[in-house]
Amino acid sequence: MVVRPVSSYPVTELLARWREGDSAARDSLMPMVYEELRRIARKSLAGQRGNHTLQPTALVHEAYLRMAGRGAMRLQDRSHFFALASLMMRQILVDHARARAAAKRGGGGILLVLEDAAALPQTASLDLLALDRALTRLATLDARQCQIVELRFFGGLSIQEAAHVVNISPATAKREWATARIWLHHAMIEGVET
Repeated sequence: MVVRPVSSYPVTELLARWREGDSAARDSLMPMVYEELRRIARKSLAGQRGNHTLQPTALVHEAYLRMAGRGAMRLQDRSHFFALASLMMRQILVDHARARAAAKRGGGGILLVLEDAAALPQTASLDLLALDRALTRLATLDARQCQIVELRFFGGLSIQEAAHVVNISPATAKREWATARIWLHHAMIEGVET
């Protein structure tokens, strides 16, 4: 069986219809993007403890429910859709980590192992709550860099895909990605608070 990548055209068409308030288009979209969303979820959950209560399927479904609950969406295209899905997954993971830390009476956050392609400099694992605090701080300093990190780290988008979503050149996206990674590395070491 040959697996073909999801065509951008039907996804973009369904997104346009969803943007106009067509809930049937929203419902038709899910089967077309489900496997890509699961890939993003698996990447987001990679390296977490083996008994983690969130599984890729649950993460995908929760992200989809949050997106669907917003009603008519202002999504431009396939890349923009996956960018929003990545952001939703980040929020879900951070909410989950906060709940777990609160349940442990202020215990440590969930460790998340980064894959080589999206790893912060010289970092094998990191505290998701610390990353979220650093990203929140970065967003106040440079929202575009924060968005690129979200797209690359949580969404698994390539430099070219992230550049398209942010509407900048791939060369600029690559520079912004490198700068943001360095800043986040230092911010997390120093324990930047929001």
